[in-house]
Amino acid sequence: MLYDWANSAFATTIMAGFFPIFFKSYWSASDEVHVSTAKLAFSNSLVGIIIALSAPVLGAMADHSGKKNKFLFTFLMLGVGGCVALFFVAKGDWRQAVLLYVLASLGFFSANNIYDSMLTDVVKSEKDYNRVSAGGYSMGYLGGGILFALNVAWTLWPSWFGFTGAAMAVRASFISVGLWWFLFALPLLWYGPQKSKKSGSTLALIQKSFRQIRHTFREIRHMKVLFTFLLAYWLYIDGVDTVVRMAVDYGMSIGFTQIDLITALLVVQFLGFPFTWLVGYLAGKTGTRRMLYYTIFIYIIICIWASFMRSRYEFYGLAFLIASAQGGIQSLSRSFFAGLIPPEKSAEYFGFYNMLGKFAVIFGPLLIGLCNFLLGYVIDDPQTVSRLSMASLLVLFLGGAFTLSLVDEKKAHEEKKYL
Repeated sequence: MLYDWANSAFATTIMAGFFPIFFKSYWSASDEVHVSTAKLAFSNSLVGIIIALSAPVLGAMADHSGKKNKFLFTFLMLGVGGCVALFFVAKGDWRQAVLLYVLASLGFFSANNIYDSMLTDVVKSEKDYNRVSAGGYSMGYLGGGILFALNVAWTLWPSWFGFTGAAMAVRASFISVGLWWFLFALPLLWYGPQKSKKSGSTLALIQKSFRQIRHTFREIRHMKVLFTFLLAYWLYIDGVDTVVRMAVDYGMSIGFTQIDLITALLVVQFLGFPFTWLVGYLAGKTGTRRMLYYTIFIYIIICIWASFMRSRYEFYGLAFLIASAQGGIQSLSRSFFAGLIPPEKSAEYFGFYNMLGKFAVIFGPLLIGLCNFLLGYVIDDPQTVSRLSMASLLVLFLGGAFTLSLVDEKKAHEEKKYL
């Protein structure tokens, strides 16, 4: 739970908050609105491609080495280094900003792959997966929200904190994320679950990992229920991640102020804390699948409402809806998947899980980017272009809900017995 508290600072302050705003107004200020949006979307797609290709290999290596904490530390430092380095990027240098953002994101998502797999190490009973997974996500909302609130205060009243201006305060926020992430990750790095194995040389470990990946991929193909769930997850999490990454940029594109956007983000963070706990609790009472349907339905409403909203108060209403579903859909997906896989191969299977999640991240932002880029030449009104782009995400949530309905949990447990 402390690691969720730690790394959510990156997801909140950088990925969802200041990076999109700063990218559009500082590093890519000379571009048209739809061009800077396309650049940001394509950057997120690049992150998704890299993570998707590397996640299964890294998961297999972590399982075979028995050194999950060391893998976690390596990617943690890559992410922390990228955050700190963003402070030094000059105004207008959008290429360097994108490069460092990609590196920091690579560290963030690769470390998450290892962290997610630890759920089966620290929780021995499947009935507790929802509770612990939701607890971690909810703590992440609270921890990320506290640092983000402090960062927002820096930008609103920079002189009070010794900064020369709002731009310097935002740049200092990138450093604060790196420090926060590193410090609160230390307990997991020191005391996290370990399994001692003789891994041999690095080359032998890599070769063994690739052999195991081929074997696991064949297993997943024959585990029809697990494969069906991964397809459903691939669809709906595509929409969720795209909303997370592009919501601030979308709000700026249709005319909301930075204060409106930051306020909405704070609403999501602090309401996300109790809502994620609540969704996890209700899942224990009514079933994980039923609550997953609830969260997908909320996102369908979000996409429709966002395409027509006009006032900042509607934007705050959307923030409330996102807070009620975002942490829940993420935590329940993680715990649902954990219950379908063999625990001794958790990192490897979560590698495939995160691979699909990141392949989804490729297509979601790419869909937004292409809509903005292509429709920008056909429709004169940039706001209309942005609204149509957001509406296009509906197909992902509807497809995900339908595919999830095909998942047979009882059959999944029977399939797992024959591995």
